[in-house]
Amino acid sequence: MSISSQLDQDSGQLVISVAGRFDYSLHRDFRACYEHVSVEGIQLILDLSSADYMDSSALGMMLLLKEHAEKSQAEALTIRKPSPAILKILEIANFDKLLKIEN
Repeated sequence: MSISSQLDQDSGQLVISVAGRFDYSLHRDFRACYEHVSVEGIQLILDLSSADYMDSSALGMMLLLKEHAEKSQAEALTIRKPSPAILKILEIANFDKLLKIEN
């Protein structure tokens, strides 16, 4: 499992990528990816293309990221390329109504 982030000022995007398990063990690293970054006017992207598992704590972390994006006046928060299993979890939790999901 791993998490990384990359801020691209030219494209105006902060991409947070999760690989492997997306669970509570990542909460500090996940928060560190965006907590000290000025995201005003930046598009936040959570790339789940390499994530193969997600639990309810990951849903909570995503809600905290959404809240941070709204308070910090980020342009948008997009979930990118979740696996079919993770997409099903997002749909069951109605996250597809809260966030933009790109397949």
